[in-house]
Amino acid sequence: MKLNVNGTVRTVDAEPQMPLLWALREVLGLTGTKYGCGVAQCGACTVHLNGEPARSCSIPVSAVTSMKVTTIEGLSKNASHAVQKAWAELDVPQCGYCQSGQVMAAAALLARKPKPTDADIDEAMSNICRCGTYQRIRDAIHVAAGQMKLGDVLASYESVDINAQA
Repeated sequence: MKLNVNGTVRTVDAEPQMPLLWALREVLGLTGTKYGCGVAQCGACTVHLNGEPARSCSIPVSAVTSMKVTTIEGLSKNASHAVQKAWAELDVPQCGYCQSGQVMAAAALLARKPKPTDADIDEAMSNICRCGTYQRIRDAIHVAAGQMKLGDVLASYESVDINAQA
């Protein structure tokens, strides 16, 4: 079957019921999309289907043959997407495992809502981060949207007294 992945139509030799995640990772070698739970709950496997975020672990590859699939590898050629830049500038990832899915969910949010509120972010970002970087994720989305200045966010992190939180 043929899939349009990251702007290129590619032939995929896979069983029709194979989850899109495995077709991307195992057949096409696009390993940026991660396996987390396998039941579409955690969001590590988030990709875009026609620009909308989707959990690729639960979608059969045969269901996306007429769609445009975008993976983290296709979001930008050189990590120049505003979300990717904000993620790096704010050191959002800790273990990093969930981050490709987080970035894809955030990019889809900003495409729909260029100036999201905290409530918009909370609603759209249903991905799970085991390391708990949710505040940095929210801040990075605001920075990517141009709603917060990078320097101000970094200064607020430096001013936090970790001893006072104990």
